[in-house]
Amino acid sequence: MITYRTSSHGQLVIAERPDRAAWFDVKDATKAELDFLAGEYAINPEHIADILDIDELARIEKEDEYTLVIVRLPVFDARFEVAYYTVPLGILLFPDRIVTICHSDNEVMEDLRNGRVRGLDLRNKSAFLLHLLGRAAIVYLRHLKEINRQTAAIERDLQRSVKNNELTQLLSLEKSLVFFTTSLKSNEILLEKLQSSRAMRFKEDETELLEDVLTDNKQAIEMSNIYSDILSGMMDAFASVISNNLNIVMKRLTSISVLLMLSNLIVSAFSMNVETPVSGMKYAFWAITLVAAIASAIGAILISDWRPRRWKKALKSTVTGMAIRQ
Repeated sequence: MITYRTSSHGQLVIAERPDRAAWFDVKDATKAELDFLAGEYAINPEHIADILDIDELARIEKEDEYTLVIVRLPVFDARFEVAYYTVPLGILLFPDRIVTICHSDNEVMEDLRNGRVRGLDLRNKSAFLLHLLGRAAIVYLRHLKEINRQTAAIERDLQRSVKNNELTQLLSLEKSLVFFTTSLKSNEILLEKLQSSRAMRFKEDETELLEDVLTDNKQAIEMSNIYSDILSGMMDAFASVISNNLNIVMKRLTSISVLLMLSNLIVSAFSMNVETPVSGMKYAFWAITLVAAIASAIGAILISDWRPRRWKKALKSTVTGMAIRQ
């Protein structure tokens, strides 16, 4: 879909005709629409293919008719297993218009379309690019904080878990951090090239804006690296926690099996089809049941934490406390 936009009284509005538009906003475009752009505005088809390549890195390239800039933008989509990932955005800067091409929608472009970016001027191509990159860095930071919040929530669940579901969620977040780190470093290289490239000229105030954007991007890189290191250590630690929780469960199940085995042994001995000493007793059933219960109780005491020596220690502590109070 191609949406034509222009500026009117400081706000972005949709233009009805392409010749009145300063920004061609292309998202989820069909092949026919892309062929139309390539033929009508002399866009190199290879550049369009690069923009639609999900693994394309950020770069800048100068052509006769336009300047191509590809940046990596963050995307959140809860429908996928890895909800946080990045996509390439192609920005074609013509003398009289701006063309942006992206195969999926994202929060950065929505902020631009809805006028959430201050000072956005479609007539100033370099400023438009810097504002877009600055908004991208802000959205990266926002998503990184959300990933950190989700990590903390999963951490609380992991302390009681014996399953792998929480570890799978942490693995998805770790993949997202890898995507973010790679894309942010790619954008950093692009920003450094913009500082020294002759393909674009920046005014003094735009140079300061470029430095601010570069600083925000570096901050996002540092935050992504820190969260990634924390997440990796957390996954290793909680893999051991899950194993320990499973061992505790197995210990309890084994204890229950031992207790049942003691009572089962006694009941089985007196239920054989042979003559036994208590065969003629009137209350033989209840006597055998009582003996089995006593055996299970003794077994429970022996395998529990409350051993006789612990009782003696507890009794000694009680007596000592009473003596001190007296």
